Amino acid sequence: FDIVVSFIGLILSSPVWFIVIMAVYLEDGRPAFYTQKRIGRREKTFTIIKFRSMIKQAENSSGAILAVEHDPRSTRVGRILRSVAMDELPQLLNILKGEMSFVGPRSERVEFVLKYNKETPGFNLRFQIRPGLTGVAQILGRYDSPPKEKLKYDLWYIENLSFWLDIY
Repeated sequence: FDIVVSFIGLILSSPVWFIVIMAVYLEDGRPAFYTQKRIGRREKTFTIIKFRSMIKQAENSSGAILAVEHDPRSTRVGRILRSVAMDELPQLLNILKGEMSFVGPRSERVEFVLKYNKETPGFNLRFQIRPGLTGVAQILGRYDSPPKEKLKYDLWYIENLSFWLDIY
């Protein structure tokens, strides 16, 4: 399902890719894409790809920090992309490659996984399945919900995993 739908989605969304790439380039130059190391199924590292929604080298002075809802590092185009989750569109490539699924726990950055594993017992249980483009924690939680709260949603999803739940 993931492979077929992501392949179709890539084909159908290709005109949108061109528009977004041009918009990012015209506002803030290259690159139009942003890549980042994330932790996936079985705690394997993979590279996630997104349309760049923030200024270049947004974390050079701060180091790894979580994005906030109205992040001042976002570009004008980036704010629009993030408001409709269009910055996530390139993750269809991650789904096509089998690194992600459409539904599952959110993939996390390496730095944050190390921190959350220490602070939140059971956090590593999320890595039993592939991370998702969306998930129960993203739908029912808030943007700034703490990891412990999001973990409850993720573990509920893992326990109730089914094709029909994904469709729902």
